[in-house]
Amino acid sequence: MGLPGMELRVNKLISRIKVLVVDDQSLIVEELCEFLEGSGYRCVPCESSRQAVQQFNEDAEIGLVLCDLHMPDLDGIQLVQELQRIAGKHRVFEAIMLTGQADKQDVIKALRAGIADYYQKPIDLDELLAGLQRQEAALQERQKNLQLGHLNQKLQFLSESIDDLYQDLDKVRRAPLASPTTQASDQGGEVEQIEIPAIFSQLSPRQLDVARLVGKGQTNYQIACELGITENTVKLYVSQVLRLTHMHNRTQLALALAPSNSGLRQRVTAH
Repeated sequence: MGLPGMELRVNKLISRIKVLVVDDQSLIVEELCEFLEGSGYRCVPCESSRQAVQQFNEDAEIGLVLCDLHMPDLDGIQLVQELQRIAGKHRVFEAIMLTGQADKQDVIKALRAGIADYYQKPIDLDELLAGLQRQEAALQERQKNLQLGHLNQKLQFLSESIDDLYQDLDKVRRAPLASPTTQASDQGGEVEQIEIPAIFSQLSPRQLDVARLVGKGQTNYQIACELGITENTVKLYVSQVLRLTHMHNRTQLALALAPSNSGLRQRVTAH
């Protein structure tokens, strides 16, 4: 099946977003790719849904998907749903469906599945190009929002961590100096019996608190609840403790602080 109105367009502006072109008819794939490449797009041609899944999985620059509805194996809607599964929350794309039959139920099903637009064959290439450009603009906005969302998460984590660290510093400044014996007796219970190896002497009071609780086998969530800080901050402290004590993981850290493994602890903390 040919595509009417085919012409080669020279456009020096090449889109950074690739178009995945999927149709089980090789002639349609070839002509669509030729037209779109002449209009400034880089295309990834595929003649089956399985090939399209593989290409999408391997090429992170694919952000636009142009696919036929009726194909063997996976149809266009199933293909887009599989690509959505692969993309997850860390990648976005926009899909346009091509169909030779304007079945209302298929169109509704496609739109519900997240397909942004559809065009009926024989395709008006100028309309298709305009639609693709609209979806490219929508995709760029989604990508920007995704990046901002990730940045906001990082900033929130950093803000919480800095706030907790400032609170710790303030507590250290306000707290009276106490001897190691007094500190041990104040902790009570199991902590009293734990002899802290010399390698832990460089830790701050809060880092030492976190290390002790790791030694008791508590999870990050349990430590966060006990110390009144966020779970992300606990992760930050654990990373700091591991780095400062030159230990590889929290299991090694726990062994070093375990009261019943003094011989093993000496070997773990020996450097």
